[in-house]
Amino acid sequence: MENKIKVVELFAGVGGFRLGLEGWNSKSASSNYKEDFESPYKIVWSNQWEPSTKMQHASLVYESRWDKKSHCNQDISTVEISEIPDHDLLVGGFPCQDYSVATTLKNSKGLIGKKGVLWWSIHKIISEKQNKPKYLFLENVDRLLISPSGQRGRDFAIILQSLNELGYAVEWRVINAAEFGMPQRRRRIFILAYSQNSTIYNEIKETTSKDWILNQGTLANAFPVQSDNILFPNEFKLKGDIVEISENFNKGGTTGLFENSGIMINGLVTTIKTQPNYDGNYTLLKDLIQNGEVTPEFYIDNNDLDKWAYLKGPKKEMRTNSQGFKYNYSEGGMIFPDPLDKPSRTIITGEGGKSPSRFKHVIQTSKGFRRLSPVELERLNMFPDDHTKLEGVSDTKRAFFMGNALVVGAIEKIGVALNQKINSTTNELINQ
Repeated sequence: MENKIKVVELFAGVGGFRLGLEGWNSKSASSNYKEDFESPYKIVWSNQWEPSTKMQHASLVYESRWDKKSHCNQDISTVEISEIPDHDLLVGGFPCQDYSVATTLKNSKGLIGKKGVLWWSIHKIISEKQNKPKYLFLENVDRLLISPSGQRGRDFAIILQSLNELGYAVEWRVINAAEFGMPQRRRRIFILAYSQNSTIYNEIKETTSKDWILNQGTLANAFPVQSDNILFPNEFKLKGDIVEISENFNKGGTTGLFENSGIMINGLVTTIKTQPNYDGNYTLLKDLIQNGEVTPEFYIDNNDLDKWAYLKGPKKEMRTNSQGFKYNYSEGGMIFPDPLDKPSRTIITGEGGKSPSRFKHVIQTSKGFRRLSPVELERLNMFPDDHTKLEGVSDTKRAFFMGNALVVGAIEKIGVALNQKINSTTNELINQ
């Protein structure tokens, strides 16, 4: 493990970050686990805890795929920081929650984050670790940039300022995996942070923010972009500490201040709306379909097709709520069945189960209409086939895992670019 970049994986789920950074059986996700992949990363500790269930199914899957000795199935907010080994890179897909904070009565510098908000667990680790990680690599839903509705972007501003106060520069990008040739239209924000003790931080200081976002940055190297607003980036300074930002940032604003790409260093935010600059191949839903391998329970009874068609179709009708109040209800239609000649729609956690649904995928094959199998859902997130197959884990639960997961190929590409950036800018020793 000497000279490996040591990684701690939080909110690990069934291991999407780990698959992207380490590969699987020394093979890469981007090659469908066929080509050799010599990873510079090593996960030295991982954590997965699902608070709403007695059985920790995701953690059981994780433990079955990797060494359980370095895996922790405990509420991360209760883990002693001393139990977490020193590491170079902290990764995780943390939930999008209400990040608001307030001062304590006894100490004006003390902070109270809402109980159970997992961002503060990340904050605690990097605050209290004597050897802080040099790099952070985080993932979230893209609405983080515009939450909450009364203070558009406040939550993201809190995260940026708390990292700024801890001595990190931050770059971010909203990436739709399908726009870069991957099989699912899954839009997520990816956040990279660099400690002021890293030479990447110094490189950012010596590069114009606009050039870092569009050309020189880690995310620009992983996922090239272009912009129509190159001459007019939005720039502003984060004002006040995170308590003031929690109370005042963009108060009453009707639009967000953060575009889909940006960087923050020393509290100065530069953000630009960008578009993908990709000319490679695209993976379509039909490329990942199992032919002749799907069991009968995934096929839809012809008697139920009308229910599926109704739920997915456009609606404009009168409805009555539980209090007897009548109201007009309308919603647009969805394509039914799902087109095979395009990348897939986003997988959601309710993808599993036989009951008709507006949001579950349905495809048409020579044998009839059917739902997607667990293996097909895994392929849409670029997981190995049957990665989530484990005794006691239902197909519905496996679909839930994939609704919560990320597209592994996106993690791989960013991980490769980050390693190249580390190697090109520094000979600094990683934690021994």
